[in-house]
Amino acid sequence: MIGIVLVTAYVAVCIFLVFLQQLFIFFPSSVIEITPENVNLSYEDVWLSVSSEKGKLEKIHGWWIPANSDTLNRGVLLYFHGNGVNIGANVEQVYRFHKLGFDVLLIDYRGYGLSTGNFPSEAQIYQDVEIVWNYLVNQREITPQNILVYGHSLGGAIAIELATRHPKMAGLIIQSSFTSIHDMVDYQGGFYRFFPIKLLLHQKFDSITKLRKLDIPIMLIHGMEDLSVPASMSEKLFAVTPAKIKDLYMVPGANHNNVAAIAGDEYLDRVNKFINQLKVVGSR
Repeated sequence: MIGIVLVTAYVAVCIFLVFLQQLFIFFPSSVIEITPENVNLSYEDVWLSVSSEKGKLEKIHGWWIPANSDTLNRGVLLYFHGNGVNIGANVEQVYRFHKLGFDVLLIDYRGYGLSTGNFPSEAQIYQDVEIVWNYLVNQREITPQNILVYGHSLGGAIAIELATRHPKMAGLIIQSSFTSIHDMVDYQGGFYRFFPIKLLLHQKFDSITKLRKLDIPIMLIHGMEDLSVPASMSEKLFAVTPAKIKDLYMVPGANHNNVAAIAGDEYLDRVNKFINQLKVVGSR
C-alpha cells in the first residue's frame, strides 16, 4: 500500500513538473520603478501587437532610447533582460550602452512589466522577440547588420535563439548566461535530482547546442563569483562557438548582477573593443 502511495506521489510530481515547470523558470515582475528619465535619457514608449494562441490581441511594451545627436551613432542595441526583473531594473545598464553611442530598444516579454498576456513560456518569448526584431527591420528600417543584441542571464539564451533565426545581425553580447536549463537544474541540484528531468523538460533554452552551429561575433561576460549561474557556463559557451570574432570577459569579484559596477571603466573599454571589430554603422 505504501509503495502504491509513493509511486502515485512520484508520478504526480512528474506531471506537475511537466505542466507547471514555467513556474520554476520565470518570475515576472510587473511594477516598473525606474524609467530612462531617472538617468536623464529621452525615450518613447513602444507598443507592439501580438496574437495569443487563442487569437486574442496582446501587447508587448518597450522603450526606444535614441542616441544623442551629438555623439557618433553606433547602430541599435536590442536589449533582453533576465527572468526575474523587467525593463525598469535595467535602466542603469542601458545607460552604459547608450554612452557608447547606441540607439537602444529594450522590451518586456509578455507577462512582464506593462506587456500584457499570459504567463511566459519559451515559445511565447521567442514569438515576442521575433515581433520586436521585425519592428526594428521593417518599421524602423534598421538593417540587420546594424543591430547588436545584448542579453543578460535568461535574456542571453533568448538573444542566442534570435541569432539562430537572424544570423546577419551585427553580433551578440551575452552576460551572466547559462548553457541550458537542463544544465542549470543539474547545477542547482535539490529534489530535482530524483526525477528524470531530461525527459520532463520542455522549456529547454539550449544555448550551447545552438552556439555550436552559430558563426556570429559574440562577447561573453561573466562575474567569477556568480552563484546564480556559474561562470564555467560562459567558458563552455565560449569554447563551442565557431565564431571568428569572439571574446570572453571574466570579472573577478563580480556576482550575477553587478558585473559592470565591479569592473568599472574597464567594462565599457572591453565592450567597446569588441564592438570596434564589428561592421556596425549608425542607424540615422
